Amino acid sequence: MIRIRDITLPPAHALSQLDFEAAKLLRIPNSAVRQVKIVKKSIDARKKPDVRVNYTIDVKVNGNEEKILKKSGCKKASVAPWYSYKVRQVPVENGQRPVVVGFGPAGMFAGLVLAMAGARPLIIERGEDAQSRHEKVERFWKTGELDEKSNVQFGEGGAGTFSDGKLNTGVNNPRIQWILEQFVLAGARENILYDAKPHVGTDVLLTVVQNLRRRIISLGGEVRFNTQLTRLRIENGSLTGAELSDGTTVDTNHLILAIGHSARDTFRMLESLGIPMEPKPFAMGVRIEHPQALINHSQYGGENPALPPADYKLVCHLEDQTVYTFCMCPGGHVVAAASEAGGIVTNGMSYADRDGENANAALLVTVNPAEFPYPGPLGGVQWQRELEEKAYALSGSYRAPAQRVGDFLAGVPSTGPGRVQPTYRPGVHWCDLRQALPERLTSALASGIVDLDRRLHGFADPDAVLTGPETRSSSPVRILREKDGMSRVKGLYPAGEGAGYAGGIMSAAVDGMTAAEAVIEKLLEDCHG
Repeated sequence: MIRIRDITLPPAHALSQLDFEAAKLLRIPNSAVRQVKIVKKSIDARKKPDVRVNYTIDVKVNGNEEKILKKSGCKKASVAPWYSYKVRQVPVENGQRPVVVGFGPAGMFAGLVLAMAGARPLIIERGEDAQSRHEKVERFWKTGELDEKSNVQFGEGGAGTFSDGKLNTGVNNPRIQWILEQFVLAGARENILYDAKPHVGTDVLLTVVQNLRRRIISLGGEVRFNTQLTRLRIENGSLTGAELSDGTTVDTNHLILAIGHSARDTFRMLESLGIPMEPKPFAMGVRIEHPQALINHSQYGGENPALPPADYKLVCHLEDQTVYTFCMCPGGHVVAAASEAGGIVTNGMSYADRDGENANAALLVTVNPAEFPYPGPLGGVQWQRELEEKAYALSGSYRAPAQRVGDFLAGVPSTGPGRVQPTYRPGVHWCDLRQALPERLTSALASGIVDLDRRLHGFADPDAVLTGPETRSSSPVRILREKDGMSRVKGLYPAGEGAGYAGGIMSAAVDGMTAAEAVIEKLLEDCHG
């Protein structure tokens, strides 16, 4: 096929226009274009309000592609690259199966790759299946009744299931397209294959993760919910087994740790066993909410029904800190994401249609281990918990501290909303966020809001709502691993966001696949003696 880049069209266009553009650029009759496949689609709003839609397409044509390319002289066109992901097959003769701990993106795709290889993986997940988990989460949002075992952080699909399902990533890896294809096969919309900033939507993800689980099982894998890793068995520096919360022990020499960034009790267990870990930089802050219409107008120069709800990604470098937006949710909701009783955590999500009135994003400040008020590998975890409990104490409930941006910048408490109604459930506690967050964070947030308003007009809108704290943007811990993907303990493979090697669904899925490939390689070595 022939790949053509940088085809720009107005927002309101028919997809058939791509056929005509391809024929024109390749200098062939329209009838010679047999098929057009969208490879990438993005919005170019640099010359607002003249917003354009930019495409990269693959074209199948009648005739010799090389001759057509040469004759056309089109500098935008080239032979389309081709990539196919292959999984090596492993005979498992000794009856032992690799174990995967955690069924978020890293664990899910590690499990899928191992199952495709014929390794019959056992996957354990401390939370519940997606449907049961969804019911528990909805109950928490409505009543404040938290289940510490199955919640926004724990359960089938991991934390990403309740955070919009964004699949964009800064990681450049050939596995990414294959991962997107697996999401589509499991029920995600086909446009994630080509959108520059793909997202699945929390409502659709609930089905997708269940279908991925069914596929793993059909390939010989096993998934156990409500089952937690309680201890590793280690002999002479090598893994020999895993003790589980149901009282059983699984003999295994290969275990992938894909535990997620909130498995604090597992971190403590690993520390007690002397598993090498270190504190790592992460970020904390708040969620900021604006009217989606304000974001559309600022980003597009006006409303245009032919365009999707606008998003943004902003960063501000202060003297010794960075303030940035993360996990931006157009038409989304701020959600309660606690996993421990007596602590408040915020996050954001959108449904597939992104049709809510508000836009929200995490507004975060980077923090480094040297700033942590507590020592040791788990110093960042202890700091997170301290801030979460402090926020809870302000209202004595899961109503999150909230403040209007205008009041926050003026240094006065808020007593209620302006024209932006907060979407956080089970409700907010209007206050001064300086009561909930340390001065180092709030002063950086204040400076950042003013600076970012110069880049996105309206960001400092006085009626915009800040809700906090957002403490779980990424893991504050890194579980160290060697070049072969293993910990110092042989057979133990730390992977994904919780292990400190990823920052979102896609990078976690890639890291899980990489860990599975390392296990497959070792299994093959063991088989061949």
